[in-house]
Amino acid sequence: MCAAALLCSDGSMIAAEGASPNPVVTSNFPVASDARLAGDAGQTRFVLDLDRTIQFHAFTLADPYRVIVDIPEVSFRLPAGAGTAGRGLVKAFRYGLVMPGGSRIVFDLTGPAKIAKSYVLEAANGQPPRLVLEFEEADRTTFVQSLAPEARPQLKPAIADAVASVAVPAESAAPPKPAFPDSRPVIVIDAGHGGVDNGTQSSGESEKNLVLGFALALRDRIEKSGKYRVVMTRTDDTFIPLDDRVKIARAQSASLFVSIHADALPRGEGDAQGATIYTLSDKASDAEAERLAEAENRADAIGGVNLTEEPTEVADILIDLARRETRTFSNRFARLLMGEMKNTVRMYKHPLKSAGFRVLKAPDVPSVLVELGYVSNKGDLEHLVSDSWRSRTVASMAQAVDVFLAKRVARAGATN
Repeated sequence: MCAAALLCSDGSMIAAEGASPNPVVTSNFPVASDARLAGDAGQTRFVLDLDRTIQFHAFTLADPYRVIVDIPEVSFRLPAGAGTAGRGLVKAFRYGLVMPGGSRIVFDLTGPAKIAKSYVLEAANGQPPRLVLEFEEADRTTFVQSLAPEARPQLKPAIADAVASVAVPAESAAPPKPAFPDSRPVIVIDAGHGGVDNGTQSSGESEKNLVLGFALALRDRIEKSGKYRVVMTRTDDTFIPLDDRVKIARAQSASLFVSIHADALPRGEGDAQGATIYTLSDKASDAEAERLAEAENRADAIGGVNLTEEPTEVADILIDLARRETRTFSNRFARLLMGEMKNTVRMYKHPLKSAGFRVLKAPDVPSVLVELGYVSNKGDLEHLVSDSWRSRTVASMAQAVDVFLAKRVARAGATN
C-alpha cells in the first residue's frame, strides 16, 4: 500500500500551496496542466494531467495520515486554488519543488487509507498522459503495517545529498584551494520554509518568498565587508528539512546561525506586530513562543519527511557543557541584535523569547531565529515588501553580526 514505485492516471485536485500561480515553464521539465479528485470516502481517485509520462515513488506517513508522491521536477501550471478543497479520503493536497530535480505532491488524508493502484497512462484518444492514484479506506493496523522501513523509499538521504549539493558546493566543483585556507568566520543564513512549505501567507504574499529575498540581501550586505564567509541553507524555492539546515551549519563549523522567518496570528486571535528574536530553550518563554515553535517544527511534516528516525541524543557531559556555552553565546547575540534592530525596526512588545525550535538545536553553533514581523498585520506586511525597510533592517542585523563576531574573535585571540 505505501511505497508503490509505480506509474499513474485519472482524477483529483491539487493544493497549490507550493507553486507560484504562473511559474516559468522550462522546456526541459514535464508540465502538469490539471489535477482532479473523484470518488467518495470508500474509494478516491487522483488524476494529474501531464504533457509526457513520468516515473514516481508513492509512500504513506502516519500521524497525521499522508500520502507522499515524489516525481521529477515538474512545471506546475494548475488552476488557481487547486488542491485546497478535498474529496472523499483526501482533505487537501499541495505540491511544489522539494529539491533540485525533484517535485513532490503531499496528500492530507481524512484517515488511514491505502494506495490500491498507482500508475501512469500514456496519451490516448485525445487525452494527455496522466498520473493516477487510487486510494482505498483502510484500518489503522493495515496502515501502520504499510510503514515498514523496507517498504519505504529512502528519501531522506536523497534530500540531504541535494542540500549538500545546493548549499555547500561539492568538492569536485569547488575552485582550486588557495595557498592558505579561508580562516574567516562562517555565518549560515537560513531562509525559512521553501518548496511545498509556503509558511505563513497573507494578501498574496508567502513567507517563503519574503524571507528568501531578505536572507539573500543580508548575505550580500555581510559579504561586502570581506571579513566573513556566508553560507545559505537555500538560495531558491527548495524544501530543506529542518535537521539538514542544522547539519549545514555544523558541517561548516559555523560561528553563527541566523534563521529568518515571518510570523502570522491565526484568524480570530487578534493582531500583533513587530519583530521578535528567539533563542533555544527546553521550556517556552510563553504560550505565543510555544505556539510558534510547534508551527515551525511541523515544517518537515508539511514536506512529508519521515520523522520516525530522529537521532538519539548522546548523554555526554562534554556535549552538555558545549550546549550550555552555545546557549550563552546565542543569548548574547540575541541581545546585541535586539539593541541594533530596535533603532530601525518596530519590535514586538516582548522582543526576546525562547522555545524549542528544532532548527536552533546545533549543540556547538550559536543560533537565533528572527521573526521579521507579522504578515497578518497590514503595517508589518507593508514593511516586509518594502525595499527601503529591508535595506535598513539588513544594515542593523549586519552591524550586530559584526559586533558579536568581533568580540568572539578578540576573545579567542586573547586566549591563544
